[in-house]
Amino acid sequence: MDLSISHGQAQRLLKQRNLLAITATGLFGLSVLLTLTAAHRDREVVLQPVLAKPLTLSSSHVDKDYLELVTRDAALLTLNRSPSNLQYWMDSILAITDPRTHGRMKAELMKIFNEQNGSSVSQYFTIEQLSVDPDALTSEVNGVLHTVVGSKEVTAEARTFRFVWSYSGVSLKLAGFGRVTKDGAGGATGTEPGKASNKSDGGEG
Repeated sequence: MDLSISHGQAQRLLKQRNLLAITATGLFGLSVLLTLTAAHRDREVVLQPVLAKPLTLSSSHVDKDYLELVTRDAALLTLNRSPSNLQYWMDSILAITDPRTHGRMKAELMKIFNEQNGSSVSQYFTIEQLSVDPDALTSEVNGVLHTVVGSKEVTAEARTFRFVWSYSGVSLKLAGFGRVTKDGAGGATGTEPGKASNKSDGGEG
């Protein structure tokens, strides 16, 4: 009789162990499936509440309104500088730069830093119009570039600047920016992405 009871207990334990193994295997398979599904889903981030309206970022595309806001801030950052804020100006631009163009961008910004450091020349840009192309990951700003020497404004010229972007995941990075000039045929030709010389980023040249 004791043998019969022991056999029954062993059978119950075996069934419980098998059930536990099946459950564990099922949970593992489910976790793998959920992980793979999450990895292939578009990532989305909802931005609030400092914006005029909620924005949703998706890894599948750049939201037009978001690109406009980033372009506006990037234009104000890149096109406004004075000798007193050159280090902050350069560091801030590099912080939003695509790592793939970081070295080239830094080299060009250093040229401006060395030229303008210790001078009395400042510049600021007033935006009049802004347009974006989310599919091409480009944007343009039109406005007036003001050059100030000391406390006196010496020039105020209408300029157009183009910004080129890269997008990965939900991260939007600056790949390059430059001044747009008109060629002989009337088309627009921009500077090489990443260029930021006196001519291309709104300098005096």
